[in-house]
Amino acid sequence: MISYSVKQLASLVGGIVEGEPEIEITGISDIFDAKKGQITFLSNPRYEAAVEKTQASAIVVSKSYKSSSPITLIRVDSPSLAFSQIISLFSPQPCSYEPGIHPTALIGREVEIGKEVSIQPYAVIEDKVKIGDGCVIGAYVFIGRESIIGEKSFFYPHVTIRERSRIGKRVILHPGVVIGSDGFGYEKTNGRHEKIPQVGIVQIDDDVEIGANTTVDRGRFGKTWIQEGCKIDNLVQIAHNVIIGKNSIIAAQTGISGSTSLGEDVTLAGQVGIAGHIHIGDGATITAQSGVTKDVPPGAVLSGRHARPINLTHKLEVLYNKLPELWERLKKLEKKCDGDSSRPEADSYNS
Repeated sequence: MISYSVKQLASLVGGIVEGEPEIEITGISDIFDAKKGQITFLSNPRYEAAVEKTQASAIVVSKSYKSSSPITLIRVDSPSLAFSQIISLFSPQPCSYEPGIHPTALIGREVEIGKEVSIQPYAVIEDKVKIGDGCVIGAYVFIGRESIIGEKSFFYPHVTIRERSRIGKRVILHPGVVIGSDGFGYEKTNGRHEKIPQVGIVQIDDDVEIGANTTVDRGRFGKTWIQEGCKIDNLVQIAHNVIIGKNSIIAAQTGISGSTSLGEDVTLAGQVGIAGHIHIGDGATITAQSGVTKDVPPGAVLSGRHARPINLTHKLEVLYNKLPELWERLKKLEKKCDGDSSRPEADSYNS
């Protein structure tokens, strides 16, 4: 059985032990299900009450966390990040893929394949594709002609990359990702929707990760561009000619309409809807289920169906919840006014 002392784990993550440093840790768990001998972590303040109930032998917490709990703590700057390092000690080794081309894979003409590349069963690589060193191309992956794949990229099964796409280094695409599908463009002529040709490409820069069943449309012309370091969740729709700035985060079920641009370090929470042809400034945050229809300044935090400043949205939500009470009060005031004949405005009001 694998085990580490709390002291050893603290040394790994650069933490400070508060409690018993020699306790042996044999596993990991969340704060609710942890048992004796396991370590857990606390990063969200809403779960602080669980600290008193957990059976964990140790907890990774922030340096600012205030606790009267007798449980041994490891104090760090980022509990979530530190715990991810600890997880790696107790988790199974990641799957490895032997370099080589499986006999069932179909490789087109003039394909360039780098060193130590693994191409799994039933992958299809069309003509004139270039694949960099150390890539893993999963089962049933399709890579369209003249696409370029940077070194050490990893494509899980059933990824589809259409023609002439440009994928950078160390890009991770999860199952079902579609890169380079046609943008949604039609012109109504004589009562019919005529398709507008989509002749651009998709460019994905280095160190991007894209979640399962996310789609990125090719540009109508030019390119749809996801810049370096972006992390995109499952089930996201990115339309034609969208630009997403470096290190932006996009959560599940978000939809971004055509020709919209995001600055660097933008955060879009789940189910955000973005209208087309607008710009979202650097560092902006759009909270879950918000709808954005106009430009967003840098650093703004917007919330709500109409994506107002978050403080205003919260005030409006409070007022909305008070409407029944306010309505009853208003009716009582009206009744009082109706019965007060001494008020000079009563007659004019009732008229």
